[in-house]
Amino acid sequence: MFTELDPILHSQLRLAVMSLLISVKEAEFTFIKEKTNATAGNLSVQVQKLREAGYIEVTKQFKDNYPQTTCKVTPKGVEAFENYVRALQQYLQVGGNGK
Repeated sequence: MFTELDPILHSQLRLAVMSLLISVKEAEFTFIKEKTNATAGNLSVQVQKLREAGYIEVTKQFKDNYPQTTCKVTPKGVEAFENYVRALQQYLQVGGNGK
């Protein structure tokens, strides 16, 4: 039987953000924007959805009089990502039976 894919992570941009954060643990919004090639507005909306789900923490502060937004993956986010990857692997296996 196939496991349902997490609808929060089953979005190309949100999955890209989570993939980046899993590998670096924490990143500035501008870094994520650059790596995902997303617009600031779209990325902002998707980051907010990930934050609301508890998958990332968002910290806003000022650095040299400029706003700085940092995103960090949470333990819940790591677990959700790992579960998503396992579920996706199940879809990729022949018949989804683990063989």
